[in-house]
Amino acid sequence: MADSTRKLAFVMVGLPARGKTFIARKIARYLSWLGHRTMVFNVGSYRRERLGSRQHHSFFDPRNDAGQAARRDVALAALDDMLSFLREGGDIAIYDATNNTRERRALVRARCEDEGLEVVFVESICNDPALVEENIRANKARSPDYEGVPEEEAVRDFRMRIAHYESAYEEVGEDEGHFVKIIDVGRTLVLHRIEGYLLARVVHYLLNLHVQPRSVWLTRHGESEFNVLGRIGGDSPLSEAGRGYARTLAGVARERIGPDVVVWTSTLRRTIETAEALGLPTRAWRALDEIDAGVCDAMTYEEIADGMPQEYEARQADKFRYRYPRGESYQDVIQRLEPVIFELERERRPVLVIGHQAVLRALYAYMMDRPPNECPYVSIPLHTILELEPTAYGCDERRIDLPPTPVDPEGFRQGP
Repeated sequence: MADSTRKLAFVMVGLPARGKTFIARKIARYLSWLGHRTMVFNVGSYRRERLGSRQHHSFFDPRNDAGQAARRDVALAALDDMLSFLREGGDIAIYDATNNTRERRALVRARCEDEGLEVVFVESICNDPALVEENIRANKARSPDYEGVPEEEAVRDFRMRIAHYESAYEEVGEDEGHFVKIIDVGRTLVLHRIEGYLLARVVHYLLNLHVQPRSVWLTRHGESEFNVLGRIGGDSPLSEAGRGYARTLAGVARERIGPDVVVWTSTLRRTIETAEALGLPTRAWRALDEIDAGVCDAMTYEEIADGMPQEYEARQADKFRYRYPRGESYQDVIQRLEPVIFELERERRPVLVIGHQAVLRALYAYMMDRPPNECPYVSIPLHTILELEPTAYGCDERRIDLPPTPVDPEGFRQGP
């Protein structure tokens, strides 16, 4: 399937507790971060909104005609909303449902193709009973469907629900068009008729996914001499306060993160000096270097406003897309961070990224599923650690301010 101007619909397939929603949300987050207008349409959410969350497992029995009809109605409502989203300016949509029979998939595919959409089935298959059991207990038994229900009772009911879906389940066949099969949470991927640059990127992204919990820690380097002077860019060393922060960060890392942490820095002096106090192996990424300020490098924003007023105003007007003369924009930074995102998803140990304001804003937007154009306005002060805990359906955040206090914590002198 070659890249074209046609819009794209990913259609999830799989039994309950196979990670479909986790995968759907991850794909959506990745594509949104790259700048594609993307949305997930989760049929389970439609069911809960329209029919209530407390449905006995018998509601999902394929022999229950009333349940079948009700579930079909909510599935079609979600499909209608998805098609409307794509008609009205959306680029990519993800239809998140079991879609466990050939008949249901044929209906969805026909409706999408009538709208001129490219359809790719994404089937999640899990043959590992331990993984299924872990997902049932970690997520499904605590889902809105079982709010207030004792865990063991919820687990029993959910297992019966899975059994109902299993009784009618049909795997996606080669005659059904384009598909990706993800087996045992990425241990194996099977591709059929997957072509084109965008889909190749999505497949590469899926190859790096895992569900093992671990924290990601983001922090800017310690205060640098250029921070004190209000100058942007450059490759200046740490100030005295910055060296103090490096020592404080090392103590916190030992106490809270542990010795197994993976430490990443940029190739610039201020992040490397901050990491040295940790006494741990580090990996320096050029992709983590601060946004390139081009001809404005080492200037203050007051100097830019006085000497290059048109550039200053252009940056004020569209901070996300503004590109420094001979330099970069936030949009450019996101593109070069893609390999870092793949590695971040692949890594199973805690990760500490010691970076720069613009770069960490872009990483934060990805982790927290924020629109790319919000990147330039995320608050990431100096001498603050952001602890991010990825979950099945999002990311929890906690911020820790550490001493000493820098001259300009929020970097306001480095641009609004």
